[in-house]
Amino acid sequence: MKPVNQKAWLLILPVLLCVAFSAILPLMTVVNYSVQDIISPERRVFVGTEWFAAVMRDEDLHAALWRQLVFSSSVLLCEIPLGIALALSMPAAGWRASVTLVVVALSLLIPWNVVGTIWQIYGRADIGLLGATLQALGFDYNYTGNATHAWVTVLVMDIWHWTPLVALLCYAGLRSIPDAYYQAARIDGATKLDVFRYIQLPKMRGVLMIAVLLRFMDSFMIYTEPFVLTGGGPGNATTFLSQYLTQKAVGQFDLGPAAAFSLIYFLIILLLCFILYNWMQQVGTTTKESEHG
Repeated sequence: MKPVNQKAWLLILPVLLCVAFSAILPLMTVVNYSVQDIISPERRVFVGTEWFAAVMRDEDLHAALWRQLVFSSSVLLCEIPLGIALALSMPAAGWRASVTLVVVALSLLIPWNVVGTIWQIYGRADIGLLGATLQALGFDYNYTGNATHAWVTVLVMDIWHWTPLVALLCYAGLRSIPDAYYQAARIDGATKLDVFRYIQLPKMRGVLMIAVLLRFMDSFMIYTEPFVLTGGGPGNATTFLSQYLTQKAVGQFDLGPAAAFSLIYFLIILLLCFILYNWMQQVGTTTKESEHG
C-alpha cells in the first residue's frame, strides 16, 4: 500500500493558527469569564451558571431579543424581494451592465460608521434632505424623539446599505442560467412570470440561500449603524442585542453577565441559522419533487 503523504497538513497550519488566535482563544476566554465573578484583576470567584440564569431572567434582554427578531425578519422580508427585483432589472451584458454593477455596489463600499453618519445628517429636519422633505410634506418626522420614526429609519438605512448585496448575488445567479432554458421557454410560449417562477427562481435558490443567511446573521449582529444614528434611542427603541451586550460589558463593566450573554447570543444565532438553513433546504427539496412530479 502506498503511504499517505501527510505533509499537506502543513500548508493549512498557518490558517489553523490564525483561527485559534482570532476565534478559539477569545471564545475560551469568554467561557472562563462567564462562570466567574470578577471582583478585581487579582480576585475572582467561581459562580458556575449563576450569570446564565441571571441573564435569562433579564427583562431588558427579552425586549432586546424581540426587537432584534422583528428587525431581522423585516430586513429579510424587504431586502430579498427588492434584491431580486433589482437583479432582474439590471442589464445582462455590455457597458450598461458594467456601469450598473458599479453603481449598485457603491453603498457596499461605505464603512458602517459612515453609513450611520450619513443617515444621521440625512434625516435631520434642519439640514437633511429626507427630514426637510418630510417636514415640508406635513409629516412631523423626528427620528431622535419618536420611537417609531427611529426604528423605521434604522430599517430603511439597512435596506439602502445591504439590498445591493442581495441584488449582486441574485444577478450572479441569473447570469449562470444557460440560454437554452430561455429558448425552450420562448418555444413553449411561457410568459415572463412563468420564466421567473419555473426557471429563474429555482436556479437562484442556491444564491438566495447564501443571501438569506448572510443578511440574517449580519442584521442579527447589527451595532455600528444604529449606534451612530440613534445611540439606541429614543429610550430603548433601537437598542438591539449587540448594543445591549456592549452596555453590559463596557458601560456597566459587568464582565461575568456580559460573557454569559455573549455565549447565549452566539448560540441563538447558530440555532436560528440552523433552523433557517434546514427550512430553506426543505423548501428546495419540496420544490424539486413537485417539478419532477
